[in-house]
Amino acid sequence: MTDTLAIGPDDVAAAAARIAGDVEHTPVARSHTLSALTGAEVIIKFENLQFTASFKDRGAANKLRQLSDDERHAGVIAMSAGNHAQGVAYHAGRLGIPATIVMPTSASFAKVANTEALGAEIVQSGATFAEAATVAERIADERGLTWVHPYDDPAVIAGQGTVAVELLDQSEEFDVVLVRAQRPDVEIVGVQSETYPGMIAALAGEELAPSRSDTIADGIAVKQPGRLTVPIVRAHVDDVIAVPETAIERAVSLFLEIEKTVAEGAGSVGLAALLHHADRWRGKQVALVLSGGNIDSRVLASVLMREMAHTGRITALRIAISDTPGQLAPLVTAIGSAGANIVELEHRRIFDPISARATNIDVVIETRDRHHADRVIATIRDAGYVVTRVE
Repeated sequence: MTDTLAIGPDDVAAAAARIAGDVEHTPVARSHTLSALTGAEVIIKFENLQFTASFKDRGAANKLRQLSDDERHAGVIAMSAGNHAQGVAYHAGRLGIPATIVMPTSASFAKVANTEALGAEIVQSGATFAEAATVAERIADERGLTWVHPYDDPAVIAGQGTVAVELLDQSEEFDVVLVRAQRPDVEIVGVQSETYPGMIAALAGEELAPSRSDTIADGIAVKQPGRLTVPIVRAHVDDVIAVPETAIERAVSLFLEIEKTVAEGAGSVGLAALLHHADRWRGKQVALVLSGGNIDSRVLASVLMREMAHTGRITALRIAISDTPGQLAPLVTAIGSAGANIVELEHRRIFDPISARATNIDVVIETRDRHHADRVIATIRDAGYVVTRVE
């Protein structure tokens, strides 16, 4: 151990050796496109390629590997809404250890189903993480199960830290990353969502403010930082910053569009920070850990559509026309002649304050970019229609 900290470099090194055969040695690659976009030299470690699509496999494997025979026989219990749940369930199944996972009632259907498919007993209880944790602690006492905390456990922390050991082995050509035991010259920056800035508040000695809203980065939506993790962050992390939801959504979209890889919100906050604070790291070599790829399909679809709207590739228009036969065809022709694709089209005759002999047409069009959308709007106006953007 290092002073009063829960773990030190030796613990992480031992964990790396212990779980070497249990987890994937995930690839590291330089992103030329993201580098050009951000002005930094971007290196990505793809932890979304772990079996359960998250670096949480590492901490779960390290904890379970250190159980006594009696603890293995009795079984383990964990509380999580997603990645930690799947990591514990997967490695417990591999090692023949009974696993019970308490998941809050707000957990997505997909994550519950995936965790159950890995062989764990699922208990859904509690509307919040705190309530679910209370249930898990009660079940652990009643059944004599070993508690596998998602982040406030030395073995779990050491296991998660092995991602940095791999990263350093694979590439030392970076100035900024999220660990530095072997490279004290490297700047370490932690990233949180602006809606859950608990670690930032804890480091500043401030009262933890309640979250203002939901976040797409649900994997790091923790109101109360860990008792063990705060001193570690204070000792080894140079800075912890917050990023807005819009930056996280854009990062998720860019990972898919540019790197052709699926990233969840929590796994994308590093790129979000690089995008939102580009000037800070311009010209530097920055390593990003894409920590997970478990994002709900419906949420991912929404993020992609919102990003298309933000960049002007999807545009909503309201166009006034006469409500008489044959008026729609020329409008559709005008839109098509400008090279746009009609995604949705709806008549609005009843609730809009317009003449009974007129109608508004709400049209969603797909274009190459915002400039193309502007040209489409100009073409529609040149055809004699009154058109406005719907924001």
